[in-house]
Amino acid sequence: MTMTTAQSPSATESFIRNRLINVYKDPARVEPCLTALLALVEKRVAERSTELKKLDAERVQNPNWHCSNRMMAYSAYVDRFAGNLKGVSRRIPHLKSMGVNYLHLLPFLKMRPGQSDGGFAVEDFLQVEPRLGTNQDLLDLTQELRANGISLCSDLVLNHVSDTHAWAQAARLGDREAQAMFYWVDEAQRQSLEAHLPQIFPQTAPGNFVWVEEVQKYVWSTFYNYQWDLNYSNPNVLVAMADTLLALANMGIEAFRLDSAAFLWKRDGTNCMNHAECHWILQCLRAVIDLAAPGVLLKAEAIVPTAELPPYFGQGDAQGRECHLAYQSSIMAASWYCLANQDASLLNKMIRELPSMAADTTWISYIRCHDDIGWNVLKPELNAQGYSKLQFASQFFSGNAPGSYADGISFQANDPNAVHGTNGMLSDLVGWKDEQDEHGFARYRLLMSLVFASAGIPMIYMGDELAQSNNKDYGTPEDCVDSRDIHRPAMDEDALNKAHSTPNPSETAERSVRAIHCIRSLRTIQKTHLTANNTSELQLLEPETAHPGVLAFKNGEVICLFNFSAEKADCRLSLGQQLYTDLLNPGQSVDCSDGLILEPWQTRWLKRTASQASNGL
Repeated sequence: MTMTTAQSPSATESFIRNRLINVYKDPARVEPCLTALLALVEKRVAERSTELKKLDAERVQNPNWHCSNRMMAYSAYVDRFAGNLKGVSRRIPHLKSMGVNYLHLLPFLKMRPGQSDGGFAVEDFLQVEPRLGTNQDLLDLTQELRANGISLCSDLVLNHVSDTHAWAQAARLGDREAQAMFYWVDEAQRQSLEAHLPQIFPQTAPGNFVWVEEVQKYVWSTFYNYQWDLNYSNPNVLVAMADTLLALANMGIEAFRLDSAAFLWKRDGTNCMNHAECHWILQCLRAVIDLAAPGVLLKAEAIVPTAELPPYFGQGDAQGRECHLAYQSSIMAASWYCLANQDASLLNKMIRELPSMAADTTWISYIRCHDDIGWNVLKPELNAQGYSKLQFASQFFSGNAPGSYADGISFQANDPNAVHGTNGMLSDLVGWKDEQDEHGFARYRLLMSLVFASAGIPMIYMGDELAQSNNKDYGTPEDCVDSRDIHRPAMDEDALNKAHSTPNPSETAERSVRAIHCIRSLRTIQKTHLTANNTSELQLLEPETAHPGVLAFKNGEVICLFNFSAEKADCRLSLGQQLYTDLLNPGQSVDCSDGLILEPWQTRWLKRTASQASNGL
């Protein structure tokens, strides 16, 4: 077996066996599973193209390739972004103009007809959704992206499949092997389990189980009732999903967002999230990838409090051997919390307490994505007063608080006083409604600047680079199945064309022009000056006299300052060297000897002037 991996095949095989023993206990189950995993590795390695094996070898020699300031990500739905996979190819110049080299295309595999949770109800993992293209289109796209220095990321929905998937259909017909791929419970078990389980979609899909008439039992269904949870206590499920992972990697996909990674293991009497078995399963998948396609990244979609995230990178003897990437959802939500409350204390606290990370791991830093702003991830960080402020933030960005400039909507709140989520495009949430609204633009740049300065991989969500508004076709909460559709508008072709035809925008330029120029400027500065590899490398600064709305930290040699308030803020820093260049305002020098005033919602990135730096100041 010819493999390219940082670990020896025998050591990796031993690692996998150890994880399987942890999960399945019984050697009679472990050894057949290990044999099956190694056999599929050998098969997929033999099928892997010479070009992809060459890429694997290059990345094995540079295992931190994804952890530097050269990375930038972009996330989009294929149909809303470009119509289909062929259309994505035509968007490559747009992506390159921003400096994007990591493209996350949201679900494009064959999905359930009708309602499909935006494609996360997968009917066939190895076929492209017909309305988006063919498998050949996918192969062509990955090759073209690779030629342009862009890695394609795909979702791999690990927790569930569509109720129209072949396994679900066979299960309905009485196939025992197919039924064993899912969890089945009776009424008493359902009630016992529900007492401890969270409600993911309390309005549109209450409960965690759905009755299947043909089987005369309930099937576990954590999300929508047409998404059946997979039963990883059955080793055949792990083998099947590992094979799916490798098959898709051989189609040129270079990164996988492991959807709902925290939900993979079920245990009665618990909330069925973040169990040790989840991590052992993910470590098996990582080991299989390391054997067969070591140039491929795994990204945990685990929207959990920061304290619960480090295990998704691997700990103990598995340090750095689980996922390469994870979403920093807590800092994302905290940014909105701080903006609503005009107080950066929570961000200061969270950055101060961030755990250190393995050398070849990093965060995805973002401010918006295809999902809601999930406020609940912040609950462990807050006391009673903080929770009251969380409720305020939720109401503020839904446009339901006095003085709100936001045009968002609540998501899946089953109680008027509940805190659940907020939906909306970035420009609508920050209240940037027209070209002359400098405060709206300042809030837009504030949050975007934090994404680029946070030292993870900055990720832009489709349309936000053009300051696109909420989806006009969304309708109303009453007639829409999924209110997240409000922030899933089709790409604005007119705005895109104007953005690319105006090289030097003025303050009176259209929003799309100013927005994309802002993104390009931040990306250029990031690549040139911001050198921290991940968020835990940021050096938090404590100004001597600072407004509570101020966040200050160093990324490498750059001092990054953010004013989250609507007031001017005095920010006096103990800077032995006083004269700085403001990188966000080229050519502008800043004398910090008497302190520094930040305008409302202002961002400043300061670096020592070249002359003083050369004198050792």
